[in-house]
Amino acid sequence: MLELDPSAAPKTVENFLGYVNNGFYNGTIFHRVIKDFMVQGGGFTADMHQKPTQDPIVNEADNGLKNRRGTVAMARTMAPHSATAQFFINTVDNTFLDHREKTTNGWGYCVFGRVVEGMNVVDAIANQPTINKSGLEDVPASPVIIEQVHVDK
Repeated sequence: MLELDPSAAPKTVENFLGYVNNGFYNGTIFHRVIKDFMVQGGGFTADMHQKPTQDPIVNEADNGLKNRRGTVAMARTMAPHSATAQFFINTVDNTFLDHREKTTNGWGYCVFGRVVEGMNVVDAIANQPTINKSGLEDVPASPVIIEQVHVDK
């Protein structure tokens, strides 16, 4: 279970909830799993097809939240303002992902929530054996599927 922080990352939370509410994440997988780092999902189906997304959002990584164990952040390309739907859960403190300055290399990755229940499940995912598949590295050998995502108020 995740708790989101709309006061710290309003645009990011709105974006994430938009994907949740339209069922985008249902049936996607955790496609990038690196032990002692993070688990990433929200972009690919079990047959490794990348899902189409909305436009990228502004990076709110300068919100003061840090990439600590159990936090949820937006995945992106090297371009600071390129996050769309993919997210990751930090399995350790990843301070090198934190915002340092408003430059290409310093923007960091926007934390917008945290795991409040089920970190043991995240840790189990992080410990899955991985393979290279469909041009991607660190893909769990057995698909880890996000069956359904919904909002509890």
